[in-house]
Amino acid sequence: MTAHPTSADPTAADLTAADLEDDPHPHLARLRERAPAARVPALGGWLVTSRDLALRVMRDADAFTVDDPRFSTARVVGPSMLSLDGAAHTRHRDPFARPFRPARTRERFTAFVEAEAARLVEGLAPAGRAELRGELAGPLAVAVVAEALGLDGVDAATVRSWYGAFVEAVSAITAGGDAPLGAAEAYRLLTAAVEEAITASRPGSLLAEAARDEAGLATAEVVANTAILMFGGIDTTEGMIANAALHLLENPDQLRLVRQDRDLLPAAIEESLRLEPSASVVDRYATRDTALGAARVRAGDLVRVSLAGANRDPAAFPDPDRFDVRRRNAADHLAFAHGPHFCFGAHLARLETRTALAALLDRLPGLRLGSGRPPRPHGLVFRKPPRLDVRWDG
Repeated sequence: MTAHPTSADPTAADLTAADLEDDPHPHLARLRERAPAARVPALGGWLVTSRDLALRVMRDADAFTVDDPRFSTARVVGPSMLSLDGAAHTRHRDPFARPFRPARTRERFTAFVEAEAARLVEGLAPAGRAELRGELAGPLAVAVVAEALGLDGVDAATVRSWYGAFVEAVSAITAGGDAPLGAAEAYRLLTAAVEEAITASRPGSLLAEAARDEAGLATAEVVANTAILMFGGIDTTEGMIANAALHLLENPDQLRLVRQDRDLLPAAIEESLRLEPSASVVDRYATRDTALGAARVRAGDLVRVSLAGANRDPAAFPDPDRFDVRRRNAADHLAFAHGPHFCFGAHLARLETRTALAALLDRLPGLRLGSGRPPRPHGLVFRKPPRLDVRWDG
């Protein structure tokens, strides 16, 4: 159904998508104070900005679902763990989630992530300057996803090209257009690679293991969820690394604390996730008429949860716009969502970010932001600096 505002509906008629892409936080704070569930015409639905309402929406899959024909990712890759709820969601998710539990993640990926981060940073070191998003954060995230998928003969650059085609298609559909032809070709190639991995059943193959799982996923379902792992493991992790590096470098006093006590590094990462989650919103669709605070949401309405807004809710996080590596409850953020769709790759993303930052601090003395205007995260859904230029002492 299409949302139909009434005179009683809270609105944000002056808010534009460009406002939310550039610097959403003042706008989110205003909405949170006046109407924590507000109808935003520019988004075509509701925007939830308070932490308590965000938790309610993400926890209640019966009232707020992802299983809707408008869900753009499903229109590109088909039904998957990202676009299903209930028993169907569990069936798709569990075979892929089990290998990413904390102990298995540490055992499976620590050595690879450390070696790849060291290789990338050591390759940068002689130059004395670099663009960290493009030369470290992105390549590390892609390499780890390629390693996790274990597609024989498929290198990181190919994985990145497929992912780029899928993102382009989702963006086109979201904007009301059609998916480019390149997305279909990328999906065909991904399908062939997944089929080969399942047939070969090499030791440690995540995809072969998922195909053999008692959930009984068909090959097409394994392919769809493989594409989702690319979405979850590349863009958001790249942004997480870039944002954390930016937050430390633009707050020298906080960076000094981390340098003096390296045990603060995990806390700094949690605080960065709170301050600027790399995936800033998640979408749900109301299955029935319901109230969200003073807002009257109707069945079929789009309900967009602002993780960025919830993470700066002063009711949970005093002085919420400050980056504080000693914030006691920073880990209460919602950067990895919550409820049935909590990101099961969170442990791996933290490992990648912690390892990348440690490599930078260990190997690049005097690391600092490059000259010129400091960068700022940008993006409506995925937020990260367009580039992150840095320098260090030779």
